[in-house]
Amino acid sequence: MFRLTQLLRQLLQPEGVPGRQRQGAARWQGPVVVWNLLRRCNLQCRHCYSGSADRDFSGELSRDEIFRVLEDLRACAVPAIILSGGEPLLHPELFAIAKRAKALGFYLGLSSNGTLMDAHKAAQIREVGFDYVGVSLDGLEAHHDQNRVQEGAFRQALAGIRACQQHGVKVGIRFTPTRENSADLPGLFALMVEEGIDRFYLSHWNYAGRGKGNRHDDAARQTTRQLVAWLFEVAYTDWQAGRDREIVTGNNDCDGPFFLQWVERHLPEHAERARALLLRWGGNASGVGIANIDNRGIVHPDIFWWDHALGSLREQSFASIWHESTDPLLQGLRQRPRPVKGRCATCCYLAICGGNTRVRAWQVAGDPWAEDPGCYLEESEILPGWEGAS
Repeated sequence: MFRLTQLLRQLLQPEGVPGRQRQGAARWQGPVVVWNLLRRCNLQCRHCYSGSADRDFSGELSRDEIFRVLEDLRACAVPAIILSGGEPLLHPELFAIAKRAKALGFYLGLSSNGTLMDAHKAAQIREVGFDYVGVSLDGLEAHHDQNRVQEGAFRQALAGIRACQQHGVKVGIRFTPTRENSADLPGLFALMVEEGIDRFYLSHWNYAGRGKGNRHDDAARQTTRQLVAWLFEVAYTDWQAGRDREIVTGNNDCDGPFFLQWVERHLPEHAERARALLLRWGGNASGVGIANIDNRGIVHPDIFWWDHALGSLREQSFASIWHESTDPLLQGLRQRPRPVKGRCATCCYLAICGGNTRVRAWQVAGDPWAEDPGCYLEESEILPGWEGAS
């Protein structure tokens, strides 16, 4: 995840806390875990990485198994858990699970489509003590409903956001840009101002689940550049105005090198520090700072690697799977530099982006180490010797 607002604050207020470095993380430090408690969902979104549907799926973990895994994650020093799905609000034991997680001391997030988040559930979310709720809004009403394949989904999600706010729950929106909805981004920010929403997450399209079959809908490279550059300007304007709004992006780590280029053009006096902060960030965290547990208790390097299992929590502890695995993909993800090929191998920003998102390479080229087809930087921008050019 690229924490744009946080990075700008660190850059422009050097007394701030430096960015966390994952590459040299101690053995005992666990990753952030995104946990898909179930696969059932009331929507059939076009970019869904889990291929969820409105039906029950076999083999999912029981409540007792989930409680045991929570203890396991705590013993492994996992700092944060994001409960997801499917739609997690459909899980009959969600709030019991959440209470247990909070009692164990985890930072706890909820990833929801928002359509089932009425006042009663918002009150339960508040009572449990969720630290953050992320709700998807994939554009304004027409495009959101189209992407979510359900008329009225936008209004229901917005009602869910409002219910959270009314109950004092910290909530933000998550936006996946496509060829059709990209022009909605300024409108979404206007909506954020109108609704008092202060956190925005641009989640680049990744190729897994239904997202693989529909990848032709992914935003074009030039469009993506324009969207991300626009976010840089908004974040900088926020900082100048003292506005307390957080902007982050994810699933396309060339946002980091692109930001460095932006700094070199607009804030050249801060370029050296920006480079140091970005090197400390290190780019893609799959298999290093982020892990995924699916609905059956299978561990994956991240949420988009469901076709690659590292091990089952019904058979092994999380610590055993995460710290003792000799899985070639996991070892490659942890290698620095990663064994990437093509334009990624010769890119002057490899140490910053970490080779970007390996899933896209796997899904398009059949090779997890091939160049990432989602990188939007031009050939001339990534050649050795270009780095740092004015």
